[in-house]
Amino acid sequence: MFSHVTVGTNDWPKAKRFYQAIADVLELPPFLEREGGAAWGEAVGLKLFVGPAFDGNPATVGNGTHIAFLAKSRAVVDAFHATALANGGSDEGAPGLRPHYHPNYYGAYVRDPDGNKLQAVCHSREAEA
Repeated sequence: MFSHVTVGTNDWPKAKRFYQAIADVLELPPFLEREGGAAWGEAVGLKLFVGPAFDGNPATVGNGTHIAFLAKSRAVVDAFHATALANGGSDEGAPGLRPHYHPNYYGAYVRDPDGNKLQAVCHSREAEA
């Protein structure tokens, strides 16, 4: 359904460190890097772009907007959360079940260094994950 998602940053060195760390945890391969930005993902498939706002104005966050990464297991959700916090992110919801979405919904929420809200989620039962 989607080609890519773009997240704006006002501090590329800090964002690069943060996003490379979580991309490693989520097993997202580097796609491209250019001055001031980069992308992770597959050439034919979903990609995440991070860089300055295209119009040259400061990047801002959207209220009510977040990006959810699909995690292969609950352990990856835990690692995503810990890695994000260790690389300049802030906590927006510790790893855990969110049964109000569905019985096996296991997720964690963070903010990146620019304030963008991110999540990692695993939809499998623990034994399947």
